[in-house]
Amino acid sequence: MKKLLLVMIALAVSVAYALNPQTASKEELMHIKGIGPVKAAAIMKYRRSHKIRTREDLAKVEGIGEAIADNCFSDVKVGDVKQKKRIVNSEKMGAKKAKKKVAKTSKSSDKLAAKLDKDKATLKKDRAALRAAKKAKDTKKVASLEKKIAKDQERITKDKKKVKDAKAKAKKAKAKASKSKTKVSKAKEDLKKAKKEKAAKTGDTKKKAAAAKKAKAKLAKDKAKLKKDMADLKKATKAKDKKKIASLKKKAKDAKAKAKKAKAKASKSK
Repeated sequence: MKKLLLVMIALAVSVAYALNPQTASKEELMHIKGIGPVKAAAIMKYRRSHKIRTREDLAKVEGIGEAIADNCFSDVKVGDVKQKKRIVNSEKMGAKKAKKKVAKTSKSSDKLAAKLDKDKATLKKDRAALRAAKKAKDTKKVASLEKKIAKDQERITKDKKKVKDAKAKAKKAKAKASKSKTKVSKAKEDLKKAKKEKAAKTGDTKKKAAAAKKAKAKLAKDKAKLKKDMADLKKATKAKDKKKIASLKKKAKDAKAKAKKAKAKASKSK
C-alpha cells in the first residue's frame, strides 16, 4: 500500500512538472528534445483547432512522432545553449519572413501610387480636352468627356484609398520587421549569456576535478608515509629503542592526523 502511494505521488509530481503542449510558449516547446522552431510552430498551429491532452494527441501533429511526444510528456529537455540556438534560428526565420513582407507591401504600395499618378494624368488630359470641346461647342464630345471625367474621379478616389491602405500595410510590415530584428538581437544576447554560463560551469567542474585529483594524491602520499612510520615503529619496538619509539609514535600520530585531513579534503572535493 505504501509503495503504491509513493508511485502515485511520483506520477503526480511528474505530471505537475511536465510541459503542457496545449499552453506552452514557442520558447518552452523548443526546450524539449527533438522540437525546433518548425515543429514548435506546427504544434501551435495544430492546437488552435485541436486539444492536446495526451501523447497520442501530440503524436498526430505533423512532424511529431511518438518519440518526441514521449519527450514532451516526460519533460526530456535539451540544454540551455541548444534551446537558445533554436530560439535564435526561430527569430531569424521570423525576421526573414518580415523582411520579405516589407519588400512585398512596399512594391504593392509603389505600384498603386504609380497607377494613381497615371489616373491623375489621364484626368488632367481629359479636363483639358473638355475645355477645348466646350470652346468648340462640341456638345456630343462634351457629354462624352464629362462621363469619362466622372469615371476618372471615381477611379482616383478608389486608387487613393488603395494607396492609403497599402501604405498602412507597408508601415505595419516595417514595424514588425524592426521588432523581429530586435528579437533576433535579444535571442543572440541570451545565447551568448547561456554559453558564458555553460563555460563557467564547465570551468568550475574542471577546477573541482583538479582539486579532487590533488587531494587524492596527497592522501595516497600521507598514507604511504604513515605506513612507513608504522613499519619503523614496529622495528624500534622490537629493538626496544625507547627514544626512537617515542619519536616514531609522535610521527605516526601526526601522519594519521594528516591522512585524516587529506581524506576529508578529498571527500569534499568530489
